[in-house]
Amino acid sequence: MILMNILLQAAAGTGSGMGTSLLMMVAIIAVFYFFMIRPQQKKQKEVQRAREAMKVGDKVVTAGGIHGRIKEVGDSWFLVEVADGVKLKFEKTSVFASSSDVTTP
Repeated sequence: MILMNILLQAAAGTGSGMGTSLLMMVAIIAVFYFFMIRPQQKKQKEVQRAREAMKVGDKVVTAGGIHGRIKEVGDSWFLVEVADGVKLKFEKTSVFASSSDVTTP
């Protein structure tokens, strides 16, 4: 109800300052969405797709900085070999593809 009153006042011209401030608030929200929120969502989706594409033998780096190679893949975890015979289990959310595994032309 209050929002409708504000919009009606802005349309009638009785609160021209209110209409300008309302327009500025909408513009600020749009800037935040297109320059901060949307790119972050795209990046999160890209990382999620990369995690789903990981398979046995891929080199990975954990969020803690541990480098290793995937030995087994579960529903929500990876078994990563960090040294000969040393295997650690990590949640998928804390594992990222290693940049040394990416080849550049």
